[in-house]
Amino acid sequence: MLYSAFIFGLISSFHCVGMCGPIAMMLPVDRNNQAKKVTQIITYHIGKLVAYGSLGLIFGLLGKSFYLAGMQQQLSIVVGILMIVVALVPEKVFAKYNFSKPVYKIIMKVKSSLGQQFKKKSYKSLFTIGLLNGFLPCGMVYVAIFGATAMQSVSLGVLYMILFGIGTIPMLTAVVYVSDVMSFSLRGKIQKAIPVIAVLIGMLFIIRGLGLDIPYISPSNTSLFVQPEADCH
Repeated sequence: MLYSAFIFGLISSFHCVGMCGPIAMMLPVDRNNQAKKVTQIITYHIGKLVAYGSLGLIFGLLGKSFYLAGMQQQLSIVVGILMIVVALVPEKVFAKYNFSKPVYKIIMKVKSSLGQQFKKKSYKSLFTIGLLNGFLPCGMVYVAIFGATAMQSVSLGVLYMILFGIGTIPMLTAVVYVSDVMSFSLRGKIQKAIPVIAVLIGMLFIIRGLGLDIPYISPSNTSLFVQPEADCH
């Protein structure tokens, strides 16, 4: 299931171009020193990966608690359904309910801090920009978080989110170098494919949770992702 994180990150990066692309293009990097520019961009991406890894840690712990409670299969099914719902329901519908209202002040502080970092040109500021950017609300990140939770392991949850983040790197790096990475029509076609990929991954999690006794896809035992401890007796 870990491979799905990288694939989804790669595909969803085309959505990220519209959301995070402006941030990437505005990065305070050295435009005249290409070697330094590369290290600065890498620093920015490391910041985002740390943010994603932190989210993986938090939701990996949540998934682990479900695993210890013996609810791993139910969790996998629920996560799959949530992935499909987030992928199919337009973002404007969620916006009506303002789910982020309880943390609105925190989000505004993050955005404010993010804006302040663009005035600086240090590696620390680039790392901070990536870190704060990784914590901003994003539907694609929500889907990845569901996947990390379903891993039912802290380490796998962290790895899932990091692989998702790595998948977004190629496209967002290209944005820094080329403003118009691809034609508008091609970008539109890829945007339409993103929900399809998310639905397929969601279906995979549902099938995984059903325990259909399909090797590697839907094992019949309850230890779907976490290997059971060896019996020492």
